[in-house]
Amino acid sequence: MKLIRKMVGHAMTMAPHAAAIGLKFESAEDGRGRMSVPWREDLVADPESGVIASGVVTALLDHCCGMAVNATGKINFPIATLDLRIDYMRPAAPRAGLIAEAHCYKMTRSIAFVRAEAWDVDQSDLVATAQAAFILNRG
Repeated sequence: MKLIRKMVGHAMTMAPHAAAIGLKFESAEDGRGRMSVPWREDLVADPESGVIASGVVTALLDHCCGMAVNATGKINFPIATLDLRIDYMRPAAPRAGLIAEAHCYKMTRSIAFVRAEAWDVDQSDLVATAQAAFILNRG
């Protein structure tokens, strides 16, 4: 399982979009994943606010959710985002990176269901939450 966690983390951060925005693997195990994205000036939507763009939050949550599906250890084939709903609670803190955690709580033969949260400074004060479904492409 340790090798699977390393492979999952490497795959999720080496995808071109993930690499471009600097997603970092934190952990993956038992259907759970944790990723982060450090603050960078080029990821800011409004230079006056210094807040990471909402598209970066979306990408972080989407990749983290996918990583949680892969971290179940039950699949060895491609997956794709089928549905992703994000509720933005508040803007991220200025000049702050983000952390996301996701949990794959149910898998059927063809769909995996995931919930995730993203925060900056305090996990009890969320920036956004996500509810996602992933299609399991068994070929």
